[in-house]
Amino acid sequence: MNDTAALAVSVVMKVWILSSMAAASVGMLAEAGCPADLTGDRIVNGDDLGVLLGSWGSSGGKTGADIDANGTVDGDDLGMLLAAWGPCPITVPEWATLVEAVPDPSVVVDAALRESIAATGLAWRVRDTATQVEMLLVPPGTFDMGCISPSTGASCFAQELPVHAVTLTRAVYVGRYELTQSQWMATTGSNPSFWGPNFSSDWANRPVEQVTFTGVQAYLAATGMRLPTEAEWEHACRAGTQTPFHNGSAEGSSIGPIAWHGGNSGGFTHPVGTKAGNALGLHDMHGNVYEWVSDWYDLYPATPQVDPTGPATATRRVIRGGSWINNATFLRSSFRNGELPGNKGNGLGFRVARDP
Repeated sequence: MNDTAALAVSVVMKVWILSSMAAASVGMLAEAGCPADLTGDRIVNGDDLGVLLGSWGSSGGKTGADIDANGTVDGDDLGMLLAAWGPCPITVPEWATLVEAVPDPSVVVDAALRESIAATGLAWRVRDTATQVEMLLVPPGTFDMGCISPSTGASCFAQELPVHAVTLTRAVYVGRYELTQSQWMATTGSNPSFWGPNFSSDWANRPVEQVTFTGVQAYLAATGMRLPTEAEWEHACRAGTQTPFHNGSAEGSSIGPIAWHGGNSGGFTHPVGTKAGNALGLHDMHGNVYEWVSDWYDLYPATPQVDPTGPATATRRVIRGGSWINNATFLRSSFRNGELPGNKGNGLGFRVARDP
């Protein structure tokens, strides 16, 4: 195997000899994810073959080239790599129906975000099969949580500080839109919303509101979904930005295209998705209605956190995102407040999340 020409001939022979083994390996690879992707780019190609051949006869070490984990990089590993040649399979959760496997570049315009989503091996856009709620994948990552910088003319509030590093180790599916009145009704059979059928003909696509945290739990229990944690919510809202608003701006006057707020709402909610989404494709993260998240409300820790879920207990639950009645200060990505679990209002709804 030291001679390059001999190595090339050997590879060709092994392709032929191991063809049946390669076919049998396809199912194994589908179950295990994509172990033949030795370079981590979600495609098995010549780059991975080069890594494998460079590790030939060894234990594979940090390259991971010993795909079958038998202690030696050999023909068995080559057969498995050839069986997996091409794009790695995309996993669709068992509770979901696939809409789009990979991110639409016109929606997820940032190449780094698209790569982060692809690296999970999970489908980007799905529908919860039972409820038909559309959900988008939010990849794991590390970000600075809190008021990194104030919006123009508005200082950071104490509850937005201190800024602290947060690492989320797992991907999560998040509702593309705030849960609508029609979606709530389809599960519960009732509609508590103030801006409901008696208000407008487009009520069905307006966010459900006047729901308590406690009442939301019954909906979640019936559907198998959950609320995002506060950290998941801010990570999803920011979509890679460090600015007060997810459009990359610190100017409150800039948020008209992305949010229904006190300056443009007319004094009521609007159908979801009628403002531009963020860089992950999520809509109404700023404005329309405040959103319950799962955490109890308290001051932030000062130390870095990994997959935080908030205090063990408190008296109030966190709400995020601001609403149709608020000015821009209360809509920024870092703004947070707390409400008693039994409280409700016509500017308070929620967005679902679900684990893959």
